[in-house]
Amino acid sequence: MKHTIEAAWNDRSLLQRDEVKRAVRAVIAQLDAGEIRVAEMMADGSWQTHEWIKKAILLYFPIQEMQTIEVGPFEFHDKIPLKSGFAAKGVRVVPQALARYGSFIERGAILMPSYVNIGAWVGSGSMVDTWATVGSCAQIGRNVHLAGGVGIGGVL
Repeated sequence: MKHTIEAAWNDRSLLQRDEVKRAVRAVIAQLDAGEIRVAEMMADGSWQTHEWIKKAILLYFPIQEMQTIEVGPFEFHDKIPLKSGFAAKGVRVVPQALARYGSFIERGAILMPSYVNIGAWVGSGSMVDTWATVGSCAQIGRNVHLAGGVGIGGVL
């Protein structure tokens, strides 16, 4: 998929091809499931950023249609759906917390009223506290408490 993403990044006309759209969406699905990460710790303790995955996220926007998302009395109009299935994933999500599809919240994490953007990774035992924001592709480790109102910037 990396080759397909890189090719589409360099030639946006390739985004018209179904196989390219499928590759971009497959990367986002893998991010959502925690199968891949934008950045990961290497064996020597250094961090490696996978630029091609960031590119896939940016390519996801132009291939997605705007849609209306209704959650109870709340209405959103966006290209990225909301993350769902928190109970099965073992994640506590307090009302008013939002996470976009393509983010990964590890089992045992807690989202207070907060926001987690696409490409972000939040580890087990971590709490994203009230009105905290985890930006696009931000990597939050395990057992971290993001204090209320804190903003962790994204990198897209």
